[in-house]
Amino acid sequence: MLTKLSVRNLAVISRVEFTPKAGLNVFTGETGAGKSVAISALSFVLGARGSISLIKDGADKLEVQAEFENTLSKPLLQKYALSGKALTLTRSLDRNGKSKATVNGKPVAAAVLAEIGRKLVDFHGQHEHQSLLRPEVQLQLLDTFAKLNPLREKVHTAYKNWREAQARLEAAQLSEQEKQRQLDLYSFQLQEIEKINLQPGEDLELEQKLPQLKHAGRLLELASSAYTDLYEAENSAVTLLGRAARQAKEMADLDEQAAVLADSLAQAETLVSDAASDLSAYQEGLHADPQTLDDMLSRHEKLKRLKLKYGPELTDVLKTAEEMKAQIDRLQNAELLQEELEKEVQKTRKEVDTLCEQLHTKRHAAAQKLAATLQKEISPLGFTGLIFEIAVEMDGENPGPTGADEVEFLFSPNPGQAPRPLRAVASGGELSRVMLGLKTVLAGDIPVMVFDEVDTGIGGRTATLVGRKLRAVADGRQVLCVTHLASVAACANAHFYIEKSTDGKKTDVALHALEGEKVTAEIARMLGALSDKDDTALAHARKMLVDAQK
Repeated sequence: MLTKLSVRNLAVISRVEFTPKAGLNVFTGETGAGKSVAISALSFVLGARGSISLIKDGADKLEVQAEFENTLSKPLLQKYALSGKALTLTRSLDRNGKSKATVNGKPVAAAVLAEIGRKLVDFHGQHEHQSLLRPEVQLQLLDTFAKLNPLREKVHTAYKNWREAQARLEAAQLSEQEKQRQLDLYSFQLQEIEKINLQPGEDLELEQKLPQLKHAGRLLELASSAYTDLYEAENSAVTLLGRAARQAKEMADLDEQAAVLADSLAQAETLVSDAASDLSAYQEGLHADPQTLDDMLSRHEKLKRLKLKYGPELTDVLKTAEEMKAQIDRLQNAELLQEELEKEVQKTRKEVDTLCEQLHTKRHAAAQKLAATLQKEISPLGFTGLIFEIAVEMDGENPGPTGADEVEFLFSPNPGQAPRPLRAVASGGELSRVMLGLKTVLAGDIPVMVFDEVDTGIGGRTATLVGRKLRAVADGRQVLCVTHLASVAACANAHFYIEKSTDGKKTDVALHALEGEKVTAEIARMLGALSDKDDTALAHARKMLVDAQK
């Protein structure tokens, strides 16, 4: 269960902190007040992609912290060395795009937050019910319900192996003309690289040496002048320091307090002498003839062209050369490989077909069970004579990375109508209720469920039924729900009001936990009360609350 959520500088929020309760927690407020911001904050701290556009104007960074009861499995706790009865997840994002995340104070990647978050919270975002119309989503929902993702991964791997074997066979079956064309191309490109006789890292070495060679004349002039001043001139630095050091030594013989000074001057003489020797050696290294510079410039330009064509780095050029050798070898030995490749294609295709058959059998059985479970879940949500079916058709001739099945959710909301594809007959409100049922069925043991306006497209008696369904779903787990319907809000165990305010210069959002008559007043406002003194709306709100709590 989520025990506390703290939000700083996210969107229009300066600072908000709230403590949801067990059961159904609803968030209400005027249109545009930012009711979904709290949900966005929770999503962000659980690893969702962040953007600097989320940072409140005038702030340097946003930060969200969420505290949960620790219900993670033992393997996951051991994986990230976590312990204790509570989990504290923190994530921040600054204006440079730098994100930081911690779990119980330990730095982690955002991907770790996401992995942990999937075990703690199940999200239903705004308009997510529209995704239910896509066949690939329906297929994924069925596989999730049947826990078929491991088998599905095996199918994906087998399909990939088969397609790669096909590609190798097709390459081996190239026409002689095409084969020769490719051989000529790869041979030309390989020769272009090999004739340069590349040495790893030589481009970096050249880039270090070239500036010195280009400015050798000026560098030699400066080094020579410095060497003269330090060592060769009549009154060179070494000469003057040597004289001063000897005088200081004589001073130290006469006065012990001058000993430190004598040592300093002696060290200075040694340092300057060493520097003069280094300058002399440096001058020797600058005597490069123009031909050497031309050769190095030419070499650098050749390497630059190769990197531009096959790079971007020299290591990439060398890797490309190895790949070309492999391609040439494959093409030259294509005929010898063809028979072996044909056997490989047959073998991998047989593996694909076997796994697809297994997946189809399990999907077919799971489809009947899921359809029956869903029909039971959503029938009480304002449907009469509802029929819900899931068709699973196998196309064994054309398998894909997810198997050989086409899945279609079939739906008939009214008696006497044959089930038809969900995308062809369901309204927005019906889709919302189907998705609510799916989320309820698929949530498993995830302790927190989030619904951001799951009541889209519904009203009247259906809204009351959806509110009661959400209350029932929240029995044994925590549900957070953003709603604009009084019928849903009346069913809450805890009610939070989102309020946006502005002073003309800046905008902020506050979150208030409502109790008692404040809950009644908010329900009345949602029913259309024009003032706090609307007795009719207040009476209706009280009755709605009493009925919902029975």
